[in-house]
Amino acid sequence: MRESRDVVRQITVAASATFALIGAFVGSGAYGGTPVQEVAGGALSADATVIAPAGSAFTIWSVIYFGLVAYAVWQMLPKQTNTELHRRVGYWVAASLVLNAAWILSIQFDMLALSVPVIILLLLVLIRAYLITVKLPAAGAVDAIITDGTIGLYLGWVCVATAANIAAWLNAIGFDGFGISQDVWGIVVVAVAGAAGIALAARGRTHFAPALSLSWGLAWLAVARLTGDLISQPTAIAAIIAVAAVLTSTAVFAIAQLRAEQKA
Repeated sequence: MRESRDVVRQITVAASATFALIGAFVGSGAYGGTPVQEVAGGALSADATVIAPAGSAFTIWSVIYFGLVAYAVWQMLPKQTNTELHRRVGYWVAASLVLNAAWILSIQFDMLALSVPVIILLLLVLIRAYLITVKLPAAGAVDAIITDGTIGLYLGWVCVATAANIAAWLNAIGFDGFGISQDVWGIVVVAVAGAAGIALAARGRTHFAPALSLSWGLAWLAVARLTGDLISQPTAIAAIIAVAAVLTSTAVFAIAQLRAEQKA
C-alpha cells in the first residue's frame, strides 16, 4: 500500500512539473502568451514600483526550473522512492508547481488582484517544504543539491517576488502609501525581506540556497533603483545593506553549525 502511494506521489510531482513548465513557456511570451513584465499594463515591470528588481533578475527562473525538473526526475529513481524526505516534501513541491502555474495564468488574464493570494500561498507552501528539508537531512551531496538547493533557491526568490507582487498590486489600485514617501516604503520592505533572509539562515544553518536567491533579487532591485527610470537611492542602499546582512549572517550561522557538529 505504501509503495503504491509512493508511485502516486512521484507521478503527481512529475505531472505538476510538466504543468509548471507549460505555464513558464506561456509566461515568457511563447505560445501566444505575454511576457510577465508587460501584462497588467506593465504593473510588474522593472520600473513600476521601487520594490521591482531589474529584468535581468528573472533569469534565475531558468536555474529554478532546471532544478525543479531535476527534482521531478530524481525523486522517481528507485533509491529515492521510499525515503522519508521525499515522502514528506514531494506533495509540497507539487503544490508549489501548481501554484506557480496558477500565478502565471492569473497574470496572463490580467487578474493582478488574484495573483496576490496565489503568490502568498506559494510562499507559505515553500516555507513548509524548506522546513522539511531542514529537519530531514538529504541522502548525500547530490540529493542535497537537487532537493535542498532547488527548494531553497525557489523560496528565496519567491520572498522577493511576493514583495514585488504586492507592491505592484497596491500601486495598480492607486494606494498612496498613507502619504509616506516611496523611498521610506522601499526601505521598510527591503528591511523586511532582509530580516526574512536572516531568519531563514538561522533556521537552515548550512542551507545556503535561500540566501543566494534572495540576495540575487535584492541586488537586482538595487540595480533597478540606481539605473532605471524609477530612481530611489535610499531603497538601493537599503537593498545593498540587506544583501550584505543576509550573506554575512548565513556564513556565520553555517560556520557555527559546522563547529558544533565537529565538537559533537
